[in-house]
Amino acid sequence: MSRFQEFSVRPADPFHPHSRRQRALTGILFCVFALGLLGSAFFRTQILRNNEFLLRADDNRFDVVPIAAPRGTVFDRNGKIVAETVTGYALLVEPGPADSVRARVSAVAGLLRLDTATIEAAVRASGASRGKPVMVSRLLTFEQVSKLEERNGRIQGLVLQPYPVRRYPAGPAVAHVVGYVLEINDRELQSKDFQGYRQGQHIGKTGIERQYEADLGGTMGAQYVEVDARGRVLGRFAPTVSDPPEPGKDLKLTLDLDLQRYAHQIFPEGMRGAVVAMVPSTGEILAMYSAPTYDPNLFVGGVSGTDWALLNEDPARPMLNRALAGTYPPASTWKLATAIAALERGVMKPADVMPIPCVGGMAYAGRYSRCMKREGHGPQDLTRAIANSCNVYFYQLGIRLGLENLTSAGTRLGFSRATGVDLPGERVGTFPSGRDWYVRRFGWRPPPSEVMNLAIGQGPNSQTPLRMAQFYSALAGGGVARRPHMLMGSDAPVETDLGVSGETLGSLWQGLAAVIEAGGTAHAVELRRFKLYGKTGTSQNSADPTKDHAWFTGFAGPRGGKAEVVIAVIVEFGDSGSGAAAPLAAQIAEYYLNKKHGFRNPELVPESIAARVSR
Repeated sequence: MSRFQEFSVRPADPFHPHSRRQRALTGILFCVFALGLLGSAFFRTQILRNNEFLLRADDNRFDVVPIAAPRGTVFDRNGKIVAETVTGYALLVEPGPADSVRARVSAVAGLLRLDTATIEAAVRASGASRGKPVMVSRLLTFEQVSKLEERNGRIQGLVLQPYPVRRYPAGPAVAHVVGYVLEINDRELQSKDFQGYRQGQHIGKTGIERQYEADLGGTMGAQYVEVDARGRVLGRFAPTVSDPPEPGKDLKLTLDLDLQRYAHQIFPEGMRGAVVAMVPSTGEILAMYSAPTYDPNLFVGGVSGTDWALLNEDPARPMLNRALAGTYPPASTWKLATAIAALERGVMKPADVMPIPCVGGMAYAGRYSRCMKREGHGPQDLTRAIANSCNVYFYQLGIRLGLENLTSAGTRLGFSRATGVDLPGERVGTFPSGRDWYVRRFGWRPPPSEVMNLAIGQGPNSQTPLRMAQFYSALAGGGVARRPHMLMGSDAPVETDLGVSGETLGSLWQGLAAVIEAGGTAHAVELRRFKLYGKTGTSQNSADPTKDHAWFTGFAGPRGGKAEVVIAVIVEFGDSGSGAAAPLAAQIAEYYLNKKHGFRNPELVPESIAARVSR
């Protein structure tokens, strides 16, 4: 074996200087690599992801207590408050042993009128609250708050907490317009309409409060409290890091609050019905009242089970907004639609007298139909037929038109669609679109005499007071009416276009004027300073044929001038439009016009609010 071979197979000396340097270098590189990894991880954690881990730590350390946002104020057209947010007070009890909590609450039970069940509920809630104060009573009166403040030094563990409270100064007068607020429920929390809302937040449930919830509701804030590992509250974080709530936006309505309250004041006590008042040139709703009504202040802070049951089980249905969700046969107030269809199709002229004079009724196609006046009205032209509400005249108009033409005209005029008002819950009226509609709806084809029924506003024809007000707004507004609306300043498009000539409108106005003049069906309600036009109606009631509903729809303005207000009134079981509905409409029109033109009006009786909230 050569010396070279002997050297190549000899094992390396671990203590050789070269071996030691190689091992040292490897160790140094390993340490540098490990320190580099630790440094990069430290840099990533402490620098790059500092905010993320800080938030995680704070999330474990702090709990969030929501702060309710004050809702926006709702004003009427004149700047008067319809709905506002005031400061309310709730009493909370700090957590602790059951005996301590019971003693604290019992000490103020007499002042707050708390029963045993309420006290025990607070004790149970405190045990499950994980260190957070629990609610004992809300909506405290000013007197209760004052007395609790006096005892504050003697009774430990009780906390007075201010929070925003909704208040409706006009109470029942505006209930169906403004609506009410309640705590959001689980179904609503899952809805796309309420993304970002939290459990416990209050939202608008009906009326303006619901329609414009996105504007009025505002954005909730938050206060941070420090908690331990079990979620028990240790202390409250500095107010400077709290997230303040964003108040809701204020809204201005087209509503005239004085007129709304006046309608509430004069509506016959114990009667059911509705009133709608509008500006015909703009579609602005001046008043929308439904009777019976309720006090929206009852819902502030949560409605009691007793009150909720009373409202929902009442056969008079006080929660129903009859102005836009109550439907009734329009009766003779609809005869103007029949007249429009006949005049525009040229089947008659205003001066024409129908060939069959009114003798109290007429026969056609095997059916005898009566007029409202059993002894008859005699020969009638259009003006006298409107003034006398002569059924026989309009029976003949319907027969001349034919069912298809009449249903086509009624559909075009909007009697089978919603008006599109900016309030939730509007109901679409019922009106046949043609002969096939009867087959789909009832399973039979209408007989030839069916057109007589439809021509006088009866049969399968039911409309809301709002729809009838919209129709008469078009009559008063030169043949067109903009979409009815409650929000001031909104751009309302034309919703109804009668498609009639000025000559046709003049003839119809002449008939509507004659209704209020001597000999007309509503001659007793003529105004002193202003000119009233209108039509009475007596609507058959399918629920009780012996009790008819009373209608009046019309408009008023200065004599010789344009119409400035449209009124629609329905009084359920009111018997006749001339006796029950027309006087209400006349008073409301006169009140509004007197106010607008600077004349003295009767003083409003101060409203009493059942659930008044102390400021």
